[in-house]
Amino acid sequence: MRFTFFNDFLALLFPQTCVVCKRSLFDFEKGLCRICEHQLPTTNYHLRPQNNDLSIKIMGLTQATNVMAFLRFSKKGMSQKLLHALKYRKKPEIGRLLGRLYGQKLLEDGFEIRWDGIVPVPLHPLKEKRRGYNQSQMFAEGLSLVLNVPVWKALDRIEFTSTQTKKSRMERISNVEGVFGINQSFEVLGKHLLLVDDVMTTGATLSACANVLLSSKTQQVDLAVIAAGK
Repeated sequence: MRFTFFNDFLALLFPQTCVVCKRSLFDFEKGLCRICEHQLPTTNYHLRPQNNDLSIKIMGLTQATNVMAFLRFSKKGMSQKLLHALKYRKKPEIGRLLGRLYGQKLLEDGFEIRWDGIVPVPLHPLKEKRRGYNQSQMFAEGLSLVLNVPVWKALDRIEFTSTQTKKSRMERISNVEGVFGINQSFEVLGKHLLLVDDVMTTGATLSACANVLLSSKTQQVDLAVIAAGK
């Protein structure tokens, strides 16, 4: 009883607000209000996973099969606010929420491909320690809860690299060469895996990760991101 009263008191002093519109949240809302949730700029790329903007981006970079994104990215738009909160404002719950929402959408739309594991793109251990979590793993955990597919940390980031943000397409490709390796604790031989990240811009990072998995005889790698960047 005391604990509940203390929580209610803290909520009055420091109300939880939606990361997009800043409205106060109800107890059943976690990070994102229901109004913004229903206004999310979804892509429906999962309905044509081999024929969309992202599948074109990875041509010549990797042999991943299906390529999907939950949201369209727009500068200063809803998707950018969500990604900024997830990556820079200590809001890991946003990643899990978006993963759950996307998982539900896949199920509702009859997306029937099943995976043996969901593999998050890894952060370097130093960067993950600094942030406190891996945003891609948060997305993977949300998907896992809904799709009932385990999260496999099957990749390691073995080199620290500078940010990709201001690099050209060719610089991004070069920047991630030899950066990722297989985590030997996981057997990927013959498996069907979903590789996930927060955003795809040029596809360089996801393609580098997919190639490591495919070179280790993974049967099929599909890609999914929170948002499709430009």
